[in-house]
Amino acid sequence: MTRVLVTNDDGVGAPGIGPLACALEADGIDVVVAAPLDDMSGAGAAFGSFDGRDELVLEEHRIEGLETDQAFGIKGAPGRCVMAATLGAFGEPVGLVVAGINPGVNTGRTVLHSGTVGAALTAANLGGVGLAVSLAWSDTGEYHWETAASIARRSLPWMRTLPAKTAINLNVPNLPLAEVLGVRQATLAPFGAVRSALIEDGPLRYTYAFQEVTETMPEGSDTALITQGYASVTALSLPQAIEPPPGMVEAFS
Repeated sequence: MTRVLVTNDDGVGAPGIGPLACALEADGIDVVVAAPLDDMSGAGAAFGSFDGRDELVLEEHRIEGLETDQAFGIKGAPGRCVMAATLGAFGEPVGLVVAGINPGVNTGRTVLHSGTVGAALTAANLGGVGLAVSLAWSDTGEYHWETAASIARRSLPWMRTLPAKTAINLNVPNLPLAEVLGVRQATLAPFGAVRSALIEDGPLRYTYAFQEVTETMPEGSDTALITQGYASVTALSLPQAIEPPPGMVEAFS
């Protein structure tokens, strides 16, 4: 059975990674956990500094409820964790990566910046299959981690049938499992659940903030489906070259 790497971008001590790893392990899956030592949210698919001679700095970590002792914190971004596991840093190289559970959905075109999604894209780029798992944000601090973990666990048999270099983005409403209306295939919305804003605090002083999206999202888009109570599944494509427009080379001559 192919080993599964569980990672995230919030840090190996974040509350969402344990329920995910434990749910997979309880299903008989050979799990290894490797996640950033620090919060690396927004890191995208970054590796961090990398000149070919960098030391892989890692620490053993204990996750409550997880039987395997294969759990590590790595100094660096989620992409660095995926690369290490893919190259065999923890024994048998992994071929399937599950990233999450992220508190707050990763929907719309802003998935480009998500470290959770970045881990799944890195897995695909390295020849494996990646699944990013996110749970809708809670204003009260109550998260139904078990809902997202259950849906992710149920997706694993399907994930194993997918071709190499596939990245899937799963977003789940923050509801008890029985209240989730189902799982729907989704398109990427123009925006995520929030949009970034810049607040001026004084001369050359600014603060980034998030503002709730008020626009109506297209029907069938990931953001819209989450709002309606469905879990959404979106396939993401890796960067690829396209046919250059006519005259492009001449424009630089």
